[in-house]
Amino acid sequence: MCSRAIGTAPVAASTGKGCVAKSKTKSAAVALAEPPQSLELALAAVRTAAENRGRDLVLLDLRELTAIFDYFVIVTGTSRRQLHAMSEEIDRVLQDDLGDRRLGIEGYVESRWIVLDYGSIVIHLFDDEARSYYDLENLWAEAKRVDLTATLAGIR
Repeated sequence: MCSRAIGTAPVAASTGKGCVAKSKTKSAAVALAEPPQSLELALAAVRTAAENRGRDLVLLDLRELTAIFDYFVIVTGTSRRQLHAMSEEIDRVLQDDLGDRRLGIEGYVESRWIVLDYGSIVIHLFDDEARSYYDLENLWAEAKRVDLTATLAGIR
């Protein structure tokens, strides 16, 4: 059985290891229950990370691969301070501007891989070494990448 809680080892829960849906598509009941704003939340997180100088931004659409969450936002930061700033600003924007609350956070103190769990989206903020080591893009290689050209236009 899969748990939504992200414990001290975020790789198992947040990568969906052992939690991948057996079907390539969600059932109609699950699809109807999806919050319509999950893409909006994910794009707001991407935009906020970019505005805080996040690098190598990737948005993975996981809706056809797992019923646990809809999107992964993956971002690299250059320092502990920057990772903290991105994390805090993403929380502020998603809560104050979009009315969503974070369900959990892991890795903030260590600041090598900060995981922000918003239920339908999971945001991964990495330093260079941790991103390379965990390689979520390769682990979820079947996921569709969302084009971020329009979202990132005019930022930087």
